[in-house]
Amino acid sequence: MGETSLFKSLGAVVVAAAALLSSPAARSEDTLYVWAGDKAHKASDFFAVVDFDKGSPTYGKILSYASVPKWLPSAIPLSNGSIGNEPHHVGISADKKVLAGGGLLSILRVQNQNFFWDITNPRAPKFLKANTLPTVASIADAYVPKQGGGFFTTFMGGAGGTAPGRVVEYDANYNVKGYWPVVPPLDGFNPHGIAIDEAHNLLLTSDFVCPLHTLNLVPGVVDGEIDARGSVRVWNLSLRTITKKIPVGDPNFPAGTIDLQLIPNDPRLRAYTAGVFDEKLYLIDPQAGTAQPVFDLSIFALPGASEVWPHLIAVNSAGTRLALTLNYKGLHGKVIWFNIEDRTHPVVIDAIDLGQNSGPHYVIFSPTEDRLIVSDYFLVQDLFPSGVVRIEGDHKIHVLDIVNGHLVLDPRFDLDFNRDVATGPARPHGIGVVSR
Repeated sequence: MGETSLFKSLGAVVVAAAALLSSPAARSEDTLYVWAGDKAHKASDFFAVVDFDKGSPTYGKILSYASVPKWLPSAIPLSNGSIGNEPHHVGISADKKVLAGGGLLSILRVQNQNFFWDITNPRAPKFLKANTLPTVASIADAYVPKQGGGFFTTFMGGAGGTAPGRVVEYDANYNVKGYWPVVPPLDGFNPHGIAIDEAHNLLLTSDFVCPLHTLNLVPGVVDGEIDARGSVRVWNLSLRTITKKIPVGDPNFPAGTIDLQLIPNDPRLRAYTAGVFDEKLYLIDPQAGTAQPVFDLSIFALPGASEVWPHLIAVNSAGTRLALTLNYKGLHGKVIWFNIEDRTHPVVIDAIDLGQNSGPHYVIFSPTEDRLIVSDYFLVQDLFPSGVVRIEGDHKIHVLDIVNGHLVLDPRFDLDFNRDVATGPARPHGIGVVSR
């Protein structure tokens, strides 16, 4: 083969390879969803659709908004409005085609509490439906997807926002399938965290606080307070029944078990939970029925922000690393990165400082687990009736790269919901990400 022919052949290979790499089948397009509410309660609640591709010129920018519509396609009002639901946690279906967002305080406006979008085209979500009026359950919280479609969702309160709460099950069409358990316990069942292992017929929930007690029901007369819980419930998944209650921490000083995550590949099906109010990380053994404190997070106390307030947890798919947000009652914020290969002796690898008034809450892994995503906002009860929880945060979204096993803050990802939202400052809470 001559030199000219050789160069032509090599050129053809390069062109073909470039075409293959740029084809839709070869590209992996990451999209981040941020569930947020207008701080002024004037604009509709929305998902911000964010470019999460590192190589993109619009990386970290809001591409569009998937807002809760004020009217359904049938022209029936969306249960009295799309504003002031207090966007909270997020769910993504097992097949990555449906996005869900819950309204923590929808009950205060007698509105639907869960909202669903079709994300078959990830960057062009289409609103599907809203449902779950507060007739049986209220205070929509966390989601876990079911393999056959649909979700289990924790609702911290009953119809009136007090105990007992419920776990609400959605079918593959995202309609309510059931409220569980049928006869709920009356001993402070206010589920917040939830985790599922369908292969082992296991569901876990953690009780956090009684939501009704946080409200100022008659301002100046009935003032809210924190009525904390400290327990994990073990469920028989197939029967939708609770089989065991595991007390967590000192029963005279409830821990405030806000979240829990099962440890993948753990032969004993153990999980971790954190006590917001006693500042400890616990190892939960659902078979033995025990909650073992394994790390005292109070060592991260700061001058002027002594209450570290551990919040949400993310565990990698290998079951070897755990990320945990410290909220400091909104006065500061850190992300703690643990090696959990020795389950009973977690070792701190990194403690990333997010700065004064950051107030981080939500934390998740990217699909390839090479990044963590964190949102800086918890809850401000400024609707009527108001409440005692006013943890604002700075409304930023952070990305932490995992480099050689350590966390490194990505300075290129600069997303601030006080600055970057078209309708004005907004409060970002739940986050989810998909890759196509």
